Amino acid sequence: MRYWLMKTEPSVVGIDHVLAMPGQTVAWWGVRNYQARNFMRDQMHVGDKVLFYHSNCPEPGIAGLALVAKRAYPDETQFDPDSHYHDPKATRENPRWINVDVRVTKKTRLIGLDELRAHPKLAQMRTLQRGNRLSITPVDPAEWKFICEKLLGIKP
Repeated sequence: MRYWLMKTEPSVVGIDHVLAMPGQTVAWWGVRNYQARNFMRDQMHVGDKVLFYHSNCPEPGIAGLALVAKRAYPDETQFDPDSHYHDPKATRENPRWINVDVRVTKKTRLIGLDELRAHPKLAQMRTLQRGNRLSITPVDPAEWKFICEKLLGIKP
């Protein structure tokens, strides 16, 4: 099992949106970074655990816990000429972009960037590194455990 931090803009698809969806599950569409795509395509498996992270908002931070509910498959937005995420180089025979399905398992209190940065045990957390802009990053198992146990008070 692997652990991930996945960023989304709450004004587009926030944790409350997903909790209102059937099965509390959403396709993680719109990723247009090759490294993030490769994480989804090559490394994510059903059951992997996810820190559901709100970004590009007044209070960015971890908003809940989730899991990967479906393995990688083509992102339909790449084929839609009316979509902001349309990619004219993508074809059904050779899709360039994929998504996974993510199911929210728990909404938590918001753990903001300042709180995450305040803990030396999280100093190497990839999403906290200077210049990191990836929307999907791996999370070390020890970081996951610390966040769950120490910051959220739940058994991981």
